[in-house]
Amino acid sequence: MTEITRGRQILRVQFLGQQIVLMVQFLLGMAVNLFVTITRNHPGANPHEYFGGVVQSVTWATLHGPVLLILHTILGLLLVLNAIGLLIRAIQTRTKDLITVSAVGALSVLAAGFNGGSFLNYNEDVSSMLMAGFSALAVVTYAVGAYLTGRPSSA
Repeated sequence: MTEITRGRQILRVQFLGQQIVLMVQFLLGMAVNLFVTITRNHPGANPHEYFGGVVQSVTWATLHGPVLLILHTILGLLLVLNAIGLLIRAIQTRTKDLITVSAVGALSVLAAGFNGGSFLNYNEDVSSMLMAGFSALAVVTYAVGAYLTGRPSSA
């Protein structure tokens, strides 16, 4: 087994792992949606400046939110870190299709996360829908990545 083949196998396991964690995150999000009422006047709610509000809202959700929201927020932050790690590993393979899939997956995870922050900020249903949509896109792109890592490298 060559180093590239081993690297692709490791990347494949990471793609599959990211898909599993995304599914757990989706289920947690459904539980939050169904069973948690998020107060409309927490730190970061209805901010004048979006990004500052997201930081305050996510900090509040992580440290002081209901248990399901805490789990959902922490897992979301871990998904972002893993998405960045996947992109770095894909870049190291120097394979265009893996880099592209990893970049789209990472952007999808980030977009889902920012829409989660937007939901915390403004409590608008469209943010929740966008969060779910970008999560679904991430699942699909990581499935494509897992498929591509099983093929011989075409660089």
